[in-house]
Amino acid sequence: MSFMSLQVNEPGRSVLMTGNEAITRGAIEAGLSFAASYPGSPTSEILAHLGRLANEHNLYAEWSVNEKVAIEEAAAASFAGLRSLCIVKQNGLNVALDSLVSIAISGIKAGMVLVVGDDPGAHSSTNEEDSRLLSKVVHIPIFEPSTPEEAKQMTLAAYELSENLKLPVTLRCVTRISHASGNVTLGELQNVNKQAIFAKKDRYVTNAALHQLQEVKLAKIRQIADTLPFNTYKGPQNAKTVIIASGPSALYAPEAVNALGLDNEVGVLKLGMTWPLPEKFLLEHMKHAERVIFIEEIESFNEDNVMALAAQHISEIYPLEFYGQKSGHVTGPKGPGVGEMDPDKVKQSIARVLGVENNQAAEKPSLKLETPDVPVREMAFCAGCPHRASFWAMKSAVALDGRNAVVLGDIGCYSLALRRTGWALPQTMHAMGSSAGIANGLGKLERFGFKQPVIAVVGDSTFFHSTIPALVNARYTRANFLLVVLDNETTAMTGHQPHPGMSKNAMGEIVEGLQIEEVVKGLKLPVVIQDPYDVKGTTEVVYKLLQSEGTKVLVLSQACALVAAKASTRPRVYIDQEQCIGDSCGCNRFCSATFTCPATIWDPKKGKALIDEVVCNRCQVCVSLCPQGAIKVEGGANLDR
Repeated sequence: MSFMSLQVNEPGRSVLMTGNEAITRGAIEAGLSFAASYPGSPTSEILAHLGRLANEHNLYAEWSVNEKVAIEEAAAASFAGLRSLCIVKQNGLNVALDSLVSIAISGIKAGMVLVVGDDPGAHSSTNEEDSRLLSKVVHIPIFEPSTPEEAKQMTLAAYELSENLKLPVTLRCVTRISHASGNVTLGELQNVNKQAIFAKKDRYVTNAALHQLQEVKLAKIRQIADTLPFNTYKGPQNAKTVIIASGPSALYAPEAVNALGLDNEVGVLKLGMTWPLPEKFLLEHMKHAERVIFIEEIESFNEDNVMALAAQHISEIYPLEFYGQKSGHVTGPKGPGVGEMDPDKVKQSIARVLGVENNQAAEKPSLKLETPDVPVREMAFCAGCPHRASFWAMKSAVALDGRNAVVLGDIGCYSLALRRTGWALPQTMHAMGSSAGIANGLGKLERFGFKQPVIAVVGDSTFFHSTIPALVNARYTRANFLLVVLDNETTAMTGHQPHPGMSKNAMGEIVEGLQIEEVVKGLKLPVVIQDPYDVKGTTEVVYKLLQSEGTKVLVLSQACALVAAKASTRPRVYIDQEQCIGDSCGCNRFCSATFTCPATIWDPKKGKALIDEVVCNRCQVCVSLCPQGAIKVEGGANLDR
């Protein structure tokens, strides 16, 4: 049957399939909408099959420019409520890892499955690599099929688990599963209502506070793992020797036991979920064993994890106890495995283990320095930062457009736009350049009724770091979104280091910097350059670009306020107290409450605004926004409005 069997809607029928075909069939039965991949054996056939089936099953399939963009696109589809699939080989997971780490932290919406094809023996690779180690680092569960039938069933189970926990799930196959053939029982091909929408309330943002939630999710998965039908045991109930195997090794092991005539002596425990471990299931079958043999490919992944599990329960068989994060006795500020330690937490942990009293009140009080009562300032853009003007213009243009545009954030000082200083405009923030990758995904969902405009925001340094491949992808696939490059002429967040767009290198040598607009023009994409301090003009440009189709780029170019303040004499900006009449003019304290400039202070006694000239970096944006015209400029070069 081969490829034709992927289209047959005869539930219960058994057909011959390769592992890759079985995964393809499982994804379609699960209601897949979006698939992205970069070719790499042993998994290349999956996306190829899906591409041929796309129109018949109303799904989108794409060969992406690389694996990082592919996984960002799959995440975008999930954010919009569509089940998605990303397919890579072991080397490709390395490329996607930066974004995968962040996506696992932020969480997802619809089911998202990551198929990773490892190549033990390096049949079509330059290396052997065990991708399970990376999925464990990322804190996402791993299914490991032993047959094509299991590959299909685990694909279905992976989507259910992913959707329930709002977490990507890895399906780890090896060459001997992907390319081997076996009987697979067909399920029903359902007509799924595939409607994509990115709700205004939705936020998918990476931050350290969500690490604790990841640990909670892993704890839930450990409980689920014990109930999964993919973990099985075959052999004597009290076997002194237990073999623990996964993947194709779970088939080789019982064959070897039988060939050696040891069926009545040796038990074989097959792990279908190799991370997190099914702990109760494992302990139940190890408690009567005297020796355990691990059979797996490639690294000692199961071996290390099962031995660590056994060490936690060693007191049941030997008078030695272990205490730490796993036992719950050593904890960070928000629980085991979360946050950093300090002397107090270490002392609490030791006291907890030894059962001694931890009386902090009896200790010698530590020396405390008297500090003045300083008003608390929230994290915000620097006064005069061009990014403030840029996000205000985007906010205004999005409101004028009225179609609930999705603004995608990125890594850099402009990530502060997630806070009040940027009016909480961005709805995502992941790895560097990922806003452009996610925009690629959202920009291809029109077939699923997605009509919201998409704005991806990156900085100039990020543009060169990892945005260009995403732009190449957008040019190739004709994705529909607006890329806004916030060009402040430096790598501002980390200390103003040079990047390829600047005229100096790390040694201070003069070099010829690349112009962002020239790179964009080289891709034959439309590009507009605009001064963000011209708020009205920028708002009009953003609005106009949102009305056009395809990929387009807007470069908002204005030097970082901190760099510019050192390099030139800025004019004095002040508020004319005779003209500022506060709330009575109907501005509703615009400069301080709405525009939230950190240099603007509201004086409630006088009912007027003041400018802290020490904080102000003289960007003059407030001059154009004050409805009363009370903000004045004195000296320096006035900007053309």
